[in-house]
Amino acid sequence: MFVTVNGARLYFDVEGAGLVPDGTRMRAKPTVVLLHGGPGFDHSIYKPAFSALSDAAQLIYVDLRGSGRSGGDHPQEWNLAQWGDDVKGLCDVLGIKRPIVLGTSFGGFVAQAYATRHPAHPAALVLASTAARIDFDVVFEAFERLGGTEARQVAEAYWRNPGDATRVRYFAVCLPLYRAKPPQDDAMRQRAIVRNAVAIHFNGPRNEHGRMDFRPLLRTIRCPVLVMAGDRDPITPMAFSEEITTHLPPHLVRLERFTGCGHGVQADDPVRAFAVLRDFIREVHASEAAAGGVVA
Repeated sequence: MFVTVNGARLYFDVEGAGLVPDGTRMRAKPTVVLLHGGPGFDHSIYKPAFSALSDAAQLIYVDLRGSGRSGGDHPQEWNLAQWGDDVKGLCDVLGIKRPIVLGTSFGGFVAQAYATRHPAHPAALVLASTAARIDFDVVFEAFERLGGTEARQVAEAYWRNPGDATRVRYFAVCLPLYRAKPPQDDAMRQRAIVRNAVAIHFNGPRNEHGRMDFRPLLRTIRCPVLVMAGDRDPITPMAFSEEITTHLPPHLVRLERFTGCGHGVQADDPVRAFAVLRDFIREVHASEAAAGGVVA
């Protein structure tokens, strides 16, 4: 399905009913908006795994501006402020109030942009395998620990000089190191629509990826935040997630560390990851209901 948000035609998909029969009434389920990694990838990275949550929440998948099936093909629009505003705009167009917004990796950057620009809007955030700022030297060291000198050299070649040639080599050598366990679904990358131009525009120390720093703004966030991180993640090492938590209001943040997990912890430990997510969604929904809010 498509909807126009802030002048761009965005693709979105919905899984699970927002209202379900419960005895003599219809009960509202919370709505979780899923922001994919990338940039340039699409929402399919969440399918089919996140269907496990569709009984507890209505799931909204979206291809962000410039990514996947969505429009917005002007590079001047490929920035975190625009992407963050698009999350709010999508919710406004679809009538979603008080969403739980989950962002993994680059999607976590977008979630932070959204929540710091619109702090009264979300009911909660989930920041999974992400960062408030990137220290590329730490990233290169992590790749070297997991993949040796070649992995470090290939990572440095891409991130210091993003381009088509360095990206192909990076995907071949470094992307397999993101996961601690071999993927069960080898077709995932083949299914995804990947728009490399968006990543090349955004990635690296000289582009917005290297300049972004949400740390001073995180104190303005007013909703509960679940931070999830794996200790074998080379691209957003656990130290990045720990840094996020030190800049959030301490009474709002919950950090879950995943041992033996790489980038996107739900892929390496789906049982625990989805149990943690389900518990967090339930707590947020109960708190919103007690406060008279609506997560739907």
